[in-house]
Amino acid sequence: MRRLALVVLAVALSACGKRDEQPEPPSAQAATRTTLHVLATSDLKDIEPLAAQIEAATGVAVEFRFGGTMESTQEVLSGDSGGKPSADVAWFANAKYLLSDAAGQGRVKLQEKIMLSPIAVGVSESDAARFGWNKPDAKLTWADIAKASKRGELRYALSNPATSNQGFMALLGVVAAAGGKGEALTAADVDRQAISDFLTGYKIVGDNSTYLAEQFIKQQGTRANAFINYESWLLTLNASGKLREKLHLIYPFEGVSTADYPFMLLNDAKRADYLKVVDYLKGDTAQLWLARQTLRRPMKAELAKTVEDILPARGFQVELPFSPDRQLADGLIDAYLNEFRKPIASTFVLDTSGSMQGERREQLVEAIHYLAGADVSLTGRVAKLTNREKLWFLPFSDRPREPVLFEIPAGSAKRKGVLPQADTDAKTAELQRVRDAADNLRMAGGTALYDSVLAALNHMLEQRKLKPDYQYSVIAFTDGKNTVGRDLDAFKQAYEQMPEDVRGIPVFMVLYGDAAEADLKQLVAITGGRVFDARKTPLYAVFKDIRAYQ
Repeated sequence: MRRLALVVLAVALSACGKRDEQPEPPSAQAATRTTLHVLATSDLKDIEPLAAQIEAATGVAVEFRFGGTMESTQEVLSGDSGGKPSADVAWFANAKYLLSDAAGQGRVKLQEKIMLSPIAVGVSESDAARFGWNKPDAKLTWADIAKASKRGELRYALSNPATSNQGFMALLGVVAAAGGKGEALTAADVDRQAISDFLTGYKIVGDNSTYLAEQFIKQQGTRANAFINYESWLLTLNASGKLREKLHLIYPFEGVSTADYPFMLLNDAKRADYLKVVDYLKGDTAQLWLARQTLRRPMKAELAKTVEDILPARGFQVELPFSPDRQLADGLIDAYLNEFRKPIASTFVLDTSGSMQGERREQLVEAIHYLAGADVSLTGRVAKLTNREKLWFLPFSDRPREPVLFEIPAGSAKRKGVLPQADTDAKTAELQRVRDAADNLRMAGGTALYDSVLAALNHMLEQRKLKPDYQYSVIAFTDGKNTVGRDLDAFKQAYEQMPEDVRGIPVFMVLYGDAAEADLKQLVAITGGRVFDARKTPLYAVFKDIRAYQ
């Protein structure tokens, strides 16, 4: 029975891949229908099919708009929706970071917790058995997880802790467990060695669970043997039939952080509509739909018993407290980006063909300026070039030019804690050099896209031989179709002849202007990257999105 339920549940990894079964809503209300604009984090895309049931039951049309955790948090704090309909409601996995800010507390008028999903460590079943982690009496702690990472036994996929809620909460779990002080933990108390040990096993980076799952499926058993995410996502992945082997879920013994998915009112003028939707979401019909379709746990214990066939028994679980010290959260993100994560080495393949002249050039220059420190917003600080980072500009038109290196220096050494650091004079100077190079880009000639991407990959391979402790990637930007040199088929042939190591260097493509979307998607399909669409989104915002995948 359990197996049948899971198989039926998981046709694919995304919301559209789950069952089409819909709850029977109460009779539609005759009242005039109104619209509630809901800003939701991207991990909630699987609840979008519930919108029709909400409207039928309440008379309130719900329109979802999805974004990353940090960009959504910034929108709530600033109230700036970038020209899109202003959000009446925000729906995040949790709001602990948002509500640790006084501005966030002022923006949120009401909140109701809708469902539950704890952070879990999913380990390939064969490795869990080999290390004895699957025994009923095994009580693995976050300290055990960190030590296994340091020993190379645990090699995991995880959403970027600087931009994603589940990644941040996993890192905070390690810190909280190591500190042993719970809510009293401060930025000055953080055990730096625990962070370093844990991040040793961080092998597959991304900002989106769907992307991470795709990469984990490809690399399970080779590059990675574990996936750290919300329980609901790991159960869905297990049920998909796409893994080489299923994951054994571990809930660290000293406690985990649980997403409680608060539904938060931002626009007090929509309070009546908000309360109608909350009543429906907390009702039995919606709660059971959410449990069976998204594998998140109902809020009511009596309802949880009715879905025990698809949700594993967990017993008593300690909830790790979230420290109210905002400096701890900001300092932890800053330390992750600038000190603890594997440093980034990337080549920016920049289209400088004639079609880039004018407004397109201005947008490209602006985007690079933002990455080099001109954007002081929350997402801008997270996307900024980081300490120890190596960046090459590889401009191209009729042919690829020689890469130009920029190297961001390391910050001053720390012995304790994770208080944020100001930029050194040396870092400030190098960031200015990046901005100056962007200002000096000149546009003329054709578009040798595939020759240039291939040149960047060869360059990254050579660099990795010299510095294997960096995380390598290629970011390619073009506004047009390839007109010079190799075509896509010739690129594929050349790529297949490259050393196997090239598989670990993803190519992220920025789609802009008249670029050939289908061709770019084929390119990233074989290079393990992703296409980012800048045709309807500001280019600087797309460049910031890419940073979360590095």
